Amino acid sequence: MTDTRVPILMYHAISAEPSPETRELSVSPKAFARQMDLVAEQGRTPLTTAGLAARWRSGRPLPPRPVLITFDDGYEGVHHHALPALARHGFPATLFVSTGWIRGAYDTGGALDTMLDWDQVRQLADAGVEIGGHSHSHPQLDQLADGALRGELTRCRDLVAEQLGALPVSFAYPYGYSDRRVRVAVREHGFAQALAVGNSLARRGQGPYALRRVTVRRRTTDADFTRLLDGHAIGRAFAGDRALTKGYALVRRARRAGRRAAGALG
Repeated sequence: MTDTRVPILMYHAISAEPSPETRELSVSPKAFARQMDLVAEQGRTPLTTAGLAARWRSGRPLPPRPVLITFDDGYEGVHHHALPALARHGFPATLFVSTGWIRGAYDTGGALDTMLDWDQVRQLADAGVEIGGHSHSHPQLDQLADGALRGELTRCRDLVAEQLGALPVSFAYPYGYSDRRVRVAVREHGFAQALAVGNSLARRGQGPYALRRVTVRRRTTDADFTRLLDGHAIGRAFAGDRALTKGYALVRRARRAGRRAAGALG
């Protein structure tokens, strides 16, 4: 079976005037609309995260030129700006919500910009957007103790089910960070697949709990976007990101080791 490589696009805020905290990872409404036009012009076939994973799991063939359009966190611009552009082309997408950031009774605070409310999340779901989990309070999951990790996953899963009437089956790791313990916990909480970052194309061989995505940013030009879709020069485009990620991974491993040592002494 050919291990087809699939671009999974990762968006955050879609906003003309993003907050300073989200600006780098935001995309303007005009740019997002152009990018969806480019997806259509290339003859791409968007899938939901669950749709891609189900095909890979069953061995069914993928549609022509597949692509995934995903959004993290739950910013209000996904409803106001992204949904009309998606609807114009009839594109499905996946939104991964941090349930404690969604405006309403369970809001924990800490959101970086204006967020969706649950009515808007339901409207997105009714329009064909898959709603997945992204934790409750958006922590670095691999830095949490077991109980806190389970709490984040349980709260997220149960709130989505309560608000939408169906359990979420897809998950995205906050900040893209996971380890084997986190991936096992995500699977045990009923999520059938999960997305990381990685800034490379996804393929079946990565496994259902470590599928990689490519980041779309405010500085992503039309030419950059076309290269991301085609998988060209991705390594060069994200070389700086990977160096920073590797360096920070060393720091986070040292922190985990320090906490384990402190726990053993206590």
